[in-house]
Amino acid sequence: MKLLWPLLAAVFLVFCSCFGADVSSIEREDLFSLDIGPMEDQIAMYKLEGDSGVKRTDFAMRDGLFYIADGNGGKIVRYNSYGDLLFMIYNEETNPQPASLKTNIEDSAQVTRWAFSYPLREPGVIAVDSRKHIYAGDRLAHEQRRFDPENEVLLDGIILHFDADGRFIEYLGQEGIGGNPFPLITGLYTSIRNELAVVCRTPQGWNIYWYSSSGTLLNLVELKNSAIPSPPDWPAGVSSVDSIMAAPDARRLFIKVDYYRDTFDESTNTRTGSEPDSSVIWILDVEDGSYLSYIEVPLFEYPVTENGRTLTARMLYSMMGALRDGKVFLYFPIERGYSILFLDTESKEQRRGYIRVDDEELQFNDFHLSAEGIISALLVDEKIKLVWWRTDSFVGEAP
Repeated sequence: MKLLWPLLAAVFLVFCSCFGADVSSIEREDLFSLDIGPMEDQIAMYKLEGDSGVKRTDFAMRDGLFYIADGNGGKIVRYNSYGDLLFMIYNEETNPQPASLKTNIEDSAQVTRWAFSYPLREPGVIAVDSRKHIYAGDRLAHEQRRFDPENEVLLDGIILHFDADGRFIEYLGQEGIGGNPFPLITGLYTSIRNELAVVCRTPQGWNIYWYSSSGTLLNLVELKNSAIPSPPDWPAGVSSVDSIMAAPDARRLFIKVDYYRDTFDESTNTRTGSEPDSSVIWILDVEDGSYLSYIEVPLFEYPVTENGRTLTARMLYSMMGALRDGKVFLYFPIERGYSILFLDTESKEQRRGYIRVDDEELQFNDFHLSAEGIISALLVDEKIKLVWWRTDSFVGEAP
């Protein structure tokens, strides 16, 4: 999850002054840093000469290894937690020839650091399964993209599948191996039995494609904007899907829906806009499309003064990710970090915590939550920093 917006200082100061005994600070561990740039041991956080705009940078952490998809540089890299570059998949047209990595590797060769070339265009979302196979979203060339007039959507996305060494295996489309391109890909998740979930956005709603480890399409979930659920007996209002994520240990989706209510000018009784009213995470069974349960997400609240009166402002948490056994993490920006909300969708237990991110590191934030509960982040100031927070003691037991 990425955060590039300016943070509200007043909210931060109020929150910090209201920190209570129930809010735990989760210890941060700084791992390593990288320079910003186009070279093999750098990440290009800016557009390169001739590019039309800044492209996505995404990362995933699996078993202590960090995988970074550098959309601007046209490469995918893997580092260990000490910051050693282990291998790279790179586009020869947008990257210089690797200087420290072995290329042209034979299958029987014994090397410790290597690179494979592949014509990556704009690698974006990335996920890694238990085999350490890499899945990365990419975009087709302009001449290969298609427009679907029936659904009014551009089809230009594919999922590239690489093995644990970075060798290309195949690409996935909507129907599976070699299928039609995807609409806008917003999320990529590996799940039980190394299955893969691809979350896509369309003008009508959301499509979630679920594949086996061999690339066979198992299920397609279509969530229409007109069919967003509401809990029983809730007041009428506007609903909006905030995010959709896959469970790491079951064929289930966590769908966070935010609900808004109209606001009115009391003197004229005219509508002035809308404000957050409530938020819910729905748990959906991918195999039959049914909603199994839901849990209400408390709003982030803080006091504000308006016309001499103290009021309570209410803001929405964002979903960070899902752990095993129906547990999720959410977050909200505060001064020098983020408020963390832990929810157990089965027991309904919830806890608040805090993770530190310094103000100068807020140029770019990308978070990843492992199934075991490790929060990793890619932070940017003058350098790119890789850090993590272990949440075992915060949750009370290893999730």
